[in-house]
Amino acid sequence: MATEVILPKLGFSMNEGTLAEWLVGDGEAVTEGQPLYAIESDKSVQEIEAPVSGTLKILKPIGETYEVGTVIAEII
Repeated sequence: MATEVILPKLGFSMNEGTLAEWLVGDGEAVTEGQPLYAIESDKSVQEIEAPVSGTLKILKPIGETYEVGTVIAEII
C-alpha cells in the first residue's frame, strides 16, 4: 500500500511552500527517516524526512509552489 508524502505545515502562518529539491531520485529506495526533499518557506529551507521505507514515486516537480497538504509523492 502506498504512503502519501504531503507538503507539511512547518509554521503557524504557513499556507504554501516551494518544493526546492528532491534529495532522492524517482524510483529509488528510501529508508524511514532519510532526508527526502527540501522545501522553501518564509525565506528558510528545510529538509523533510521520509515517513516510511520503500520506493519513491515523485508526483510533483521542483521549483513549483504548493499548498500545505498537497500530495507531492508516494512511497510504495
